[in-house]
Amino acid sequence: MTDGSHAPVLARTLARRHVELISLGGVIGAGLFVGSSVAIAAAGPAIVISYTVAGLLLLLIMRMLGEMVIVRPDIRAFTDFVLAGLGEGPGFVIGWTYWYVWTVVVAVESIAGAVLLHAWIPLPVWVMALFVIGIMWCVNILSPRTYGEFEFWFASIKVAAIVAFVLATVGFVFRNAHLGNPDAGLPGLQNGLMPHGPGAVVAGIATVFFSLTGAEVATIAAAESNVSTRVVARIAGGLIFRVALFYVLSVLLMVLILPWREVIPGVSPFTVTLQHMGHAWAAGGMSLVILTAVLSCLNSALYVSSRTLFALAAHHHAPNWLVTLNSRKAPARAVTFGAVVGAAAVTLATVSPNKAFAFLVNATGAIVLLVYLSVAAAYLKMRRSSTNGVGSAWRLAPYPAIVYVTAAGVVFVLVEMALSKEMAVQLYASTVPVVIACVAYGLLRRARRQARAGNLQNST
Repeated sequence: MTDGSHAPVLARTLARRHVELISLGGVIGAGLFVGSSVAIAAAGPAIVISYTVAGLLLLLIMRMLGEMVIVRPDIRAFTDFVLAGLGEGPGFVIGWTYWYVWTVVVAVESIAGAVLLHAWIPLPVWVMALFVIGIMWCVNILSPRTYGEFEFWFASIKVAAIVAFVLATVGFVFRNAHLGNPDAGLPGLQNGLMPHGPGAVVAGIATVFFSLTGAEVATIAAAESNVSTRVVARIAGGLIFRVALFYVLSVLLMVLILPWREVIPGVSPFTVTLQHMGHAWAAGGMSLVILTAVLSCLNSALYVSSRTLFALAAHHHAPNWLVTLNSRKAPARAVTFGAVVGAAAVTLATVSPNKAFAFLVNATGAIVLLVYLSVAAAYLKMRRSSTNGVGSAWRLAPYPAIVYVTAAGVVFVLVEMALSKEMAVQLYASTVPVVIACVAYGLLRRARRQARAGNLQNST
């Protein structure tokens, strides 16, 4: 396995506050503010159970990742833990497929942002999408610190919006209960807890799982921070708990106040809930918050894709020229490459939105699950081979049962995707990038063998 020692060292200019809010920014996005409408409409009020189960699964995965950060302080890149634990082949495949997911996110979030901006700026959506990518490209190549500051403030806006929403909705519920009219405060439960049965709640776990992903960005940003590995581990382990709390609590309050039949897929349930409470300004205010969330996720997507590509190049799994840093210690070439590919996907969305681009998006569906399953496998192998004695950082218990339960939970989500008519397409489409990455690794190994054989002949 290559160690990446030839690669230049990224500057550690990010502070702890940057790492914490960067991680929050990667998770709290349009998936919560808009995507939750799809989940609520499909499962009803009991979707809260789906969010809770998905949050617990991710909490365990992040705990594993946090412990690996402490045990291997020399590793900071997220996908490099799979490389260290499972070997070069899985590391190559997971690294490239993970890069693929975030590059597609660049295109998806830029289009979402362009659609929102189109209401104020009457330019074609594809032009606005390319413009938004260009702005985020500038932010990312200036310096890691610039990216960190941008993400810190945008993530702060999202967190503040959720906190304000929770306070407003809690006040609404208690005010109605105090006036002796509890049904007015909790009309969401009048049509039953599980209007579509328990099967919809189980299937909802797969739906909501993807909106919770992104917490692992903490370990990626940590490579450019001045915080210790133990602090990174605490951030990684505690972050998903706080995020799940945001998700579960806000969704719980929405389904209590808003009848699930009034939730329209694709329309922010936050907006509808606030309007239901009598706040006429909700639509405009939430549009700004959603735009902030989209731009924040786009910023994070470009950052993660560039750092993943940088790590791949450091291990000779991508062209060596991608490890070059600019004068501000930013991997400008990797950032530019991700921006160009994202822009190409936006163009594809304009030419073939219902076929080619739809396939690109669907082909990301199960990859994140495969990545998290690989993290659990890497954790199990690294812990088994660890020589740490008393005082070891390995604390997740009961071991190894908890690892098997977590892996089984992820496999369960994959099975649910296969059984779902809507999500099966995503599952099967996701195998295409994985197969391509496997073939690419096979070609890489073949090229290396041929190069070694040629060197032997020349030496003799």
